[in-house]
Amino acid sequence: MKRPKFDLFMSLSRQRSLQVLILLGLCYVFLVGLEVPFVFKNGFSLVSQEGFGAGQLERSLVVGSEEEKRAPNRPLDVPRKVPSELKNERKISEIKNPLSSLVFDGSYVNMSSNDGFSGILKSAKEAFEVGKKFWKELELYKKEVGFVESSGNKSEECPQSISMTGSDFVGKGRMMVLPCGLTLGSHLTVVGRPKRAHQENDPKISLLKEGQFLMVSQFMMELQGLKTVDGEDPPRILHFNPRLKGDWSGKPVIEQNTCYRMQWGTAQRCDGWRSRDDEETGENMNFDSFAVDGQVKCEKWTRDNDTNHSEQSKASWWLNRLVGRKKKVDFDWPFPFSEDRLFVLTLSAGLEGYHVNVDGRHVTSFPYRIGFALEDATGLSLNGDIDIDSIFAASLPSSHPSFAPQRHLDMSNRWKAPRLLDQPVDLFIGILSAGNHFDERMAIRRSWMQHHLIKSSNVVARFFVALHARKDINVELKKEAEFFGDIVIVPFMDNYDLVVLKTVAICEYGVHVAFAKNIMKCDDDTFVRVDAVIKEINKIPENRSLYVGNINYYHKPLRNGKWAVTYEEWPEEDYPPYANGPGYIISSAIANFIVSEFNSHKLKLFKMEDVSMGMWVEKFNSSSSPVQYVHSLKFSQAGCVDDYYTAHYQSPRQMICMWNKLQQLSRPQCCNMR
Repeated sequence: MKRPKFDLFMSLSRQRSLQVLILLGLCYVFLVGLEVPFVFKNGFSLVSQEGFGAGQLERSLVVGSEEEKRAPNRPLDVPRKVPSELKNERKISEIKNPLSSLVFDGSYVNMSSNDGFSGILKSAKEAFEVGKKFWKELELYKKEVGFVESSGNKSEECPQSISMTGSDFVGKGRMMVLPCGLTLGSHLTVVGRPKRAHQENDPKISLLKEGQFLMVSQFMMELQGLKTVDGEDPPRILHFNPRLKGDWSGKPVIEQNTCYRMQWGTAQRCDGWRSRDDEETGENMNFDSFAVDGQVKCEKWTRDNDTNHSEQSKASWWLNRLVGRKKKVDFDWPFPFSEDRLFVLTLSAGLEGYHVNVDGRHVTSFPYRIGFALEDATGLSLNGDIDIDSIFAASLPSSHPSFAPQRHLDMSNRWKAPRLLDQPVDLFIGILSAGNHFDERMAIRRSWMQHHLIKSSNVVARFFVALHARKDINVELKKEAEFFGDIVIVPFMDNYDLVVLKTVAICEYGVHVAFAKNIMKCDDDTFVRVDAVIKEINKIPENRSLYVGNINYYHKPLRNGKWAVTYEEWPEEDYPPYANGPGYIISSAIANFIVSEFNSHKLKLFKMEDVSMGMWVEKFNSSSSPVQYVHSLKFSQAGCVDDYYTAHYQSPRQMICMWNKLQQLSRPQCCNMR
């Protein structure tokens, strides 16, 4: 009798335990949903002194709640006026001069501490010095030549093919000039012969003790861009380095890389093992891809220790043949280059990267890297242990691929930006763009910049563009800025690591020119639903500072790969909470704080602009009024999602398509095409 009672007691105990565990699990999920760890880490400054309770905390961190839907809209007609003494200055700045008033001088660098942030300050100083020189040249060009309308301006003509003999190539400094760079489908063919290995005491590609020497045979083929800073090597858009002998591994390898401002990226080494072709593709923006246009990054070739494997493969083949199994025939190819043996190398530009074939066989593919564009590859150089027989370049662009504004720009008054009103605006949108992105800017003008809130100047949008290394692009950019009136030129030489300076310029313009209540930053491949963004802002009490976007919490710096950050650059283990760069909003109080810190040389600059903004907002939150963080996945980071507020990675064709659908269907819909 006791046994059944004991079993019943144990059964009830198990049920209670299970119920308790389920309850705890539900509580954990609920707490994670409220981002409680973030609140405890940043303190309850997130909660306002007016009784900002748990219900409102949930509203600020959870998207689409019923309370948000009932929130009143903030009126667009603001009673504040632009100070009368600034009206004329504002109009002159808006109409006559497209140049940003952002100033970066040497004292900023001199006052900086010797920490991980000092490197970007020195780069910024040099970029502004070069930009100042380029802008003076532009002004001088305007006075000497004068501008003509783009419709009558003939673009630079470039040959579609170029050929050189080996002697001509050597006579021109071992450099073939590609006047308009490369474009999709361009290919370069090199016929050459590697030299025999020679003795070197300091080969750079291997470590030797003092007095030792090594037999080395290697050559370097590079696609180079225009030199941006005197005393530095030009950027290497592609560095292709076959090492027949002398590599530290003791094996023949092919190493590929990029280099900008003397800073090398992460090398891609092919050492005889075939890369996997079933992993990340070139669309993955966080890691280097393994497959490029369907081709593996590294093909296999025979290695010195492959003899036993080869014999085993032959034995396995005979065994499979005897038992009647089908066997896929594998070919063992040697290293594609041999000393004193002629080769024919073809480098082609694909959709996702470069492809190298040697003697008709694919050898390696190298994915494009951010900041290194095909049109910037204006020279081919070949150096090292190699004799050149001939070089041939074909399928070259007849004009600069992105520098053909008459193909993209519709110089019609219809697309001109409306004048600023004599009152502050509800939202200012700063769009980051590059000098040669004529097509992207025109697509935005013809799509979401046609929204009635922008056309009525209640919302103002401007492109922020730095100067390009090509003078002709800067000339056309200035024409475009003066015609459309929607471009702010930030006077420094464009550099991916200095995008953060454009963000500061957006804040400066939004506060001092547009007098905006809120400032939004986005990219020129971001489609913005202006009305949806305004409604999201209006859900927040007007007296609170805000930071709205797709916010990342507790993200850790990547210490290797494409987005590698050194401990010197960022010594902490976590980033502060930050919104993804393609689209976020801050209040004018935060923007004014950023500009003030910048002008007083106190603002820390980090090469990742979205992390920088998170760092600045965190400082403002701890030293000034509380900031309300609003997270929404509808500020899409990786493409287009249903009911989006912003959609990233949208091509010009997709921009027009999405705008047409928004007008026809009165609801957002993605366009899945390129």
